[in-house]
Amino acid sequence: MGETNVGSIDSLEQRRRYAQLLLNDLKAIRIMQAEGMFESGVYKIGAEQELFVLDDDFRPSLNGPEVLQALNHPNFTHEVARFTMEINLDPVTLAGPSFSTMDRQLVDLMALADQTAERLNKRLIAIGILPTIGIGELDSKYMTPLDRYRLMEKRIIELRGGGDTELAIQGVDDMMMKHDNILFEACNTSFQVHLQIEPKQFVDAYNWAQAISGIVLSIGTNSPLLMGRELWSETRIALFQQSVDTRTRDAGLRQRQARVYFGNRWIRDNLLEIFQEDVARYPLLITGEPEDSLELLRRGVVPKLRALALHNGTIWKWNRVCFGSNGQQAHLRIENRYLPAGPTTMDEMANAAFWVGLMRGMPASMKRIWEKMDFREAKDNFLKAAQHGMDVELSWMGQTQSARRLILDYFLPMAWKGLLESGVDSRDVSKYLSIIEHRAVTRMTGSKWQRQYFRATDSRAETYQRQIALTREYWQKQRSGLPVADWTIGPFGQPHSLNLMQQRVDTIMSTDLITVGQEDLFELALQIMWWRNIQHLPVEDTHGQIVGLLSRSDFLPEFRQLEWEYLKGLDALQTDEGRVEFDSLCGDRMIMNPVCIPADQTVGDAKSLMLEKKIGSLPVVKKGKLVGIVTKRDILRLERANESLNR
Repeated sequence: MGETNVGSIDSLEQRRRYAQLLLNDLKAIRIMQAEGMFESGVYKIGAEQELFVLDDDFRPSLNGPEVLQALNHPNFTHEVARFTMEINLDPVTLAGPSFSTMDRQLVDLMALADQTAERLNKRLIAIGILPTIGIGELDSKYMTPLDRYRLMEKRIIELRGGGDTELAIQGVDDMMMKHDNILFEACNTSFQVHLQIEPKQFVDAYNWAQAISGIVLSIGTNSPLLMGRELWSETRIALFQQSVDTRTRDAGLRQRQARVYFGNRWIRDNLLEIFQEDVARYPLLITGEPEDSLELLRRGVVPKLRALALHNGTIWKWNRVCFGSNGQQAHLRIENRYLPAGPTTMDEMANAAFWVGLMRGMPASMKRIWEKMDFREAKDNFLKAAQHGMDVELSWMGQTQSARRLILDYFLPMAWKGLLESGVDSRDVSKYLSIIEHRAVTRMTGSKWQRQYFRATDSRAETYQRQIALTREYWQKQRSGLPVADWTIGPFGQPHSLNLMQQRVDTIMSTDLITVGQEDLFELALQIMWWRNIQHLPVEDTHGQIVGLLSRSDFLPEFRQLEWEYLKGLDALQTDEGRVEFDSLCGDRMIMNPVCIPADQTVGDAKSLMLEKKIGSLPVVKKGKLVGIVTKRDILRLERANESLNR
């Protein structure tokens, strides 16, 4: 999706034209393979670094485009959200100090970006999922204002029938929600590594990349949190797939493939199997500048396969085939897309070295891997690693063993051998693979460190303050440059002070709500409020629309009776003394059409509204549906906490 000159497919003629260009690109690949037009005997590596842009409160910033404009550097580019950006590293030949060379360029470019961001009072952070991102930052105003992103969103929504993005991820906590755009995708940032592949070895190399994905991911996870919920060790895997999913639920058993996916089978004969599958299975989303690849070949020019590249850029495989051309010669690459950004550049380069070492160290016995390993075994390993990280049992060639032991005993030696035999400097090999080894020995990954830090702050602050504290601490440790296996938990600094009144109300609202329906017994509602010491109980209809509110202060006689019954026990059943009739429904006793506040309003707005209306709570709504509740007690408690920080 690096192409900027894109357009929508609005007519049958446009669809036909683009489909013909795709078919011509596939024919061109076949001709180029037959004529030996792909570069051979050369191995290069490259990478793409994605980053979040933060404001002073370590929250996502709208000013990413301004940072990019101030940078004005060819290695930097936009991403889908205004709070994300990307650095493209120059490719280097896989030999000598290749990883140190990439590392130095990345450090230099990061330093340049940091300096530029600081001049604009912004910060940059490399992390798989930003802990402080909230539903408010998924508003359409945060999308980068480029046509390719708007058109992409429009087509994805059209293909799923106009419905919302549906998210359902189960981990330690659960995340189930809907959203009306594709910006869940922007919650993810990665460190994408490219490796040039020998054309004649492509089938075996691509299958091997699939086979080792679970192993490599297990030691590199760095995305355990989303909006304050603990989910997978690498939540990006589930989040990215669901954020741009074009599938819809139906009553049949028809199997459809997500546009973000791992795969469903080994390839056996030719790289064309992958591209043919993509053209056959996935609807076209957008079109770009036309290029007739067959006509270019007739003129002696090696084409860029623009139509195929653009279609390929709208299918987000975790191991993606990439094609490049300089006009005289073409090359093939495999892009590793599943590794997260962070925790440090050292960790990222270690992940890259581990993956490249394994790719180059593939044992000869792993050729024709479909004869030795079921594809479902590789896919299962990948999903297990995403869910549980290094603390998981993986299957390898029919044997089950911990990911940690497999890495230490089998795959690390293989990576060492692969890099050394590729001519990589032994000091580079030792420097970066020792980081992987240290992670395995200490059992510490970026994901595990984030979980431990977040849990350690559990009793110290509100959820949003814990998210800020985690992000700030992570940012500071990232700037130290120490690999994550050397990071410590605590001592904890003072919680971050921020302008509370300017924060969106959905950052502080309670979302773990208990509600009742209009037809529920009023006594049931009172008992719930009594059991849980709830002051305000929302009443909603079957569609999640709030229709009323029960306030504890309105039912003092009823609560006095509950207290009396609690104290009297069995004696309370023998007398009618103090008895109040509860024979009514919630709809009969609730406050009708309670005052609510939209989720995108500020805490200051909520406080002013409660003072104006002389009420103690506000249901928080989004598109008419109840999403949370904020009370006067919440705001007073947070104000006191903030004041203590500012003394």
